[in-house]
Amino acid sequence: MGLDPLLFRTEDQGGKLELVKESQRRRYKPEEQVNNVVAAYEENRRAQHAKDQAKSEVKKIQDEITAKKKAKQEVDEQLLKNKTEAESKVPQLEKDHEEASIRMESAIRAIGNIVHQSVPVSKDEKDNLVVKQWGDFKTDPEKKHHHEVLGMLDGYESARGVKVAGHRGYFLKGVGVQLNFAIMQYGMDFLNSRDYTMLQPPYLMNRGVMSNTAQLEEFDEALYKINLSSADQASASEETEKYLIATSEQPISALHQGEWLDPKNLPIRYGGVSTCFRKEAGAHGKDTWGIFRVHQFEKIEQFCITSPETSWEMHEKMLEHSEEFYQSLGIPYRVVSIVSGALNNAAAKKYDLEGWFPSFNEHRELVSCSNCTDYQSRSMEIRYGSKKQNEREKKYVHMLNSTLCATTRTICAILENYQTPTGVQVPEALQKYMGGKTFMEFKIKYEDLPTSKGAAKKK
Repeated sequence: MGLDPLLFRTEDQGGKLELVKESQRRRYKPEEQVNNVVAAYEENRRAQHAKDQAKSEVKKIQDEITAKKKAKQEVDEQLLKNKTEAESKVPQLEKDHEEASIRMESAIRAIGNIVHQSVPVSKDEKDNLVVKQWGDFKTDPEKKHHHEVLGMLDGYESARGVKVAGHRGYFLKGVGVQLNFAIMQYGMDFLNSRDYTMLQPPYLMNRGVMSNTAQLEEFDEALYKINLSSADQASASEETEKYLIATSEQPISALHQGEWLDPKNLPIRYGGVSTCFRKEAGAHGKDTWGIFRVHQFEKIEQFCITSPETSWEMHEKMLEHSEEFYQSLGIPYRVVSIVSGALNNAAAKKYDLEGWFPSFNEHRELVSCSNCTDYQSRSMEIRYGSKKQNEREKKYVHMLNSTLCATTRTICAILENYQTPTGVQVPEALQKYMGGKTFMEFKIKYEDLPTSKGAAKKK
């Protein structure tokens, strides 16, 4: 569902309607969407009241009949007729309430999480706030682009990958494969040493579950749908329609769906390791060079579940872990706080860690670190505390996610920062995962690169 429906009541009714509207304005989204939720909430409330009144009337009549029978009095015909008439109204009123509830939930899904007060307000990502930086941002006109360096190492097959898999298809090859697996194993060891439990999730998700964790527009822009056979389409449902995951965050966010978690077990730290599949619709230009932005890649993800009181502390800790990881690899970076207008619906606040790419003379995103507070846990019905009867307020956990490393992007950052005239140095942290290799020699001369690998050759 996303936000708590009770937030859409006015302040004198115990809600926080003005807070929601202000957050919506900070996201540069139409306030009318909030008004739509208010109207849907009132419609749902009226429908529920009508249903409850009808059921109460049935119970009242039944109690009267039961009392007469106990007293061995005759139950008159009119009373039985009244009961039948009252019962006949209930099914339609139940249907009306169910439909009103669906409309309310649909309206609420369009509203993003409450934006944290520390988030810079703008809809232009040029206004992202730089909050910290590490390392030296050196420039060198002789530096080659990462895809050219990988080509000179004979570390991937681009043109042949496109023939096999289409646009942005690729084969990793030789040291490219070694680097990919070295980064993965190092990432897993890194999180294991920080009390994370590693998870390798399913790569396919049911449509119904995916819809509780992914924004509607992601279904068209980012997610790959598994097409059903014509025979299966006739019986398709939320359980049979499948989507490939774009990040392990998606299945991990659903791991505890419908559960009550014991506060003594919080926080829970998961490290997701998976292949990820993304359409990457709309990306163009230098983003499509090499393996920086591709449709298939491996990623190590941090995913933490906390109490509401500790989630902001955990948000900073997860960012700290990502910083430590890239410091250990010697990749210069800066951390930016993403502007309010660029936040996805689930995030109340998001940091990006952007690595330094000297051949481009710019920073590029390597890590995204978000606190989604209770936005996802409400959709997944993941609560905490003891389950008590007559407890009016449900307590939901907070859920946070952060990239540790998307391996293809990390490879690009290493190639950019560790290249020499004759090859690429292996970061010290990765050497033991590459059989002790300390240096990767170039196998192909720059001028001999095929146009598929050296498409952006410098003049």
